[in-house]
Amino acid sequence: MERERIRPAVAADVPAVEAVTDAAYRPYVERIGVVPQPMEADHAANVAAGKVFVTDEPGTGLAGVVGLVVVEVSDGHLFLDSVAVHPGAHGRGVGRRLLRFVDAHARALGLSEVRLYTNAMMWENREIYPRYGYEVVARRVDGPYDRVHYRKRVL
Repeated sequence: MERERIRPAVAADVPAVEAVTDAAYRPYVERIGVVPQPMEADHAANVAAGKVFVTDEPGTGLAGVVGLVVVEVSDGHLFLDSVAVHPGAHGRGVGRRLLRFVDAHARALGLSEVRLYTNAMMWENREIYPRYGYEVVARRVDGPYDRVHYRKRVL
């Protein structure tokens, strides 16, 4: 099977970025009681700014982009704003490969850590991130969002 490729998103990917983000985060709307912030992001602006990296996964039966990350350099670290994997690609290691890409991207930029946060009600994420080396550093309420903040040292 052809190995997936993670690449910078281009303008033509914006509809797929929107669709994958919506599919990945929509199940959380009812649980957390608000629309997750990634669903309301300006995807076109993020793509134009070089913050979005996408991947496809041959063999899923899905055409085109099935996963993505949104990252941004911020105060000496790489901030992982969003990880989204289409539900049809779950269980195929797409998320794991995206997280490894983020680590490598941070190192390539000379940054020593990756930071992220997740909603406290997204308990699946709270179980997954520690398995990939992330440690909890804080829990804060930001408007309607109860967020658990993580960091991972990569250098």
